[in-house]
Amino acid sequence: MSELSLILFDDNLARQWEPFALTRPVGELFFGTMTLRARAETVFGATCIGHLTADHLAGFSEEGAPPVLEKVSPGQSGRVLYLSSRFVPSWSLRESVSGLIPGALLDTSGAVVGWVDDGATAPPPELFADGVTQTAGGSAVEGVLLQNVWELIPLNPEQIGRDVEALFPAPPAPSLPAGVYHQGDHPVILHPTAIVEPGTLLDTSHGPIWLDKGATVRSLTRLAGPAYIGVDSTVLGGPVEAVSVGPTCRVRGELAESICVGYVNKQHDGHIGHAYLGRWVNLGAETTNSDLKNNYGTIRLWTPQGTVDTGEVKMGSLVGDHVKTGIGLLLNTGTVIGAGSNLYGAAMPPTYVPPFSWGTGDQLVEYRLDKFLEVAERAMSRRKVTLPASAREQLGRAWERGRKVLGTM
Repeated sequence: MSELSLILFDDNLARQWEPFALTRPVGELFFGTMTLRARAETVFGATCIGHLTADHLAGFSEEGAPPVLEKVSPGQSGRVLYLSSRFVPSWSLRESVSGLIPGALLDTSGAVVGWVDDGATAPPPELFADGVTQTAGGSAVEGVLLQNVWELIPLNPEQIGRDVEALFPAPPAPSLPAGVYHQGDHPVILHPTAIVEPGTLLDTSHGPIWLDKGATVRSLTRLAGPAYIGVDSTVLGGPVEAVSVGPTCRVRGELAESICVGYVNKQHDGHIGHAYLGRWVNLGAETTNSDLKNNYGTIRLWTPQGTVDTGEVKMGSLVGDHVKTGIGLLLNTGTVIGAGSNLYGAAMPPTYVPPFSWGTGDQLVEYRLDKFLEVAERAMSRRKVTLPASAREQLGRAWERGRKVLGTM
């Protein structure tokens, strides 16, 4: 049987996953201990050769991420698995990949979540738009088909546990330095290059902790599982619990039940809870979000289709890529901040901040594209990362789309 290649597609629902779909394919969102794309690659044993997504994301460029493809190319040589970026496959599928037959992949509810093209069984075009509702036969697959972007937050702690269990079925007892305290029955996974300073408490009472390559946990940190600290990321201190921290982040508690995609700076005090922070987010000192209403009611969020009830009692903020906040900024429960925004001042911003906004909470204006790109390049250069020309053009298209489709100031 020929080698399997993977293509992730963002259907019409995934393309509404703001504030993140404006600047990245959904498959490049972080969940558990890796991106949605990386998990699909690992489970199916296939290399992702690209994303099928919105036109404005052409030119998307990130280290390790495949390109955005221009169109579907059925009948490619070899076997191609087209998989919904919203589908989180079960790790148990690793044992049955060889049994996938050409045609539809059906989850346990009967929804079509993907398609195997062997060169003679091309996927129907509607699969990449509103989905296929009926099909004759196919391969049954286990997993979760996400409906909303905010579902990533409450489901994340359990996903960390699943990832660790699958990838480390028999974890060795950790060799912890003197002065590092460990309590709890779940494992601590330490990469050989990870550093844990004395005066740190690793609490695995409620789930595992995984410190990946080059991760550092500084003294006076209470890190509680389930938690994943990514490659070259640093926890600077304070209470940090039930978090996924992607690569090259710098975070400090109080940080709880939140996800950082990568290159996030939260180096200072301030409560961030039940939040999703996009790539290149920088939170000024004492930036704080509420994640619980005073009446303990369910939380409503802005979406491109209108404000919806999440059904969640705890929900903090969804913060798009390249967002910057000034010191002391307060964010209300269920705040959505569009990509590229730069916020400061004492006034609390509205619960929906359109992308590429600039200013104080009650006096927001449009953030000029040239100024946004200047700040983005300056921030990235501090981490020795360059913004390629293709990515500059892609962000320019995102800026235009944000103005026309997602609202302007």
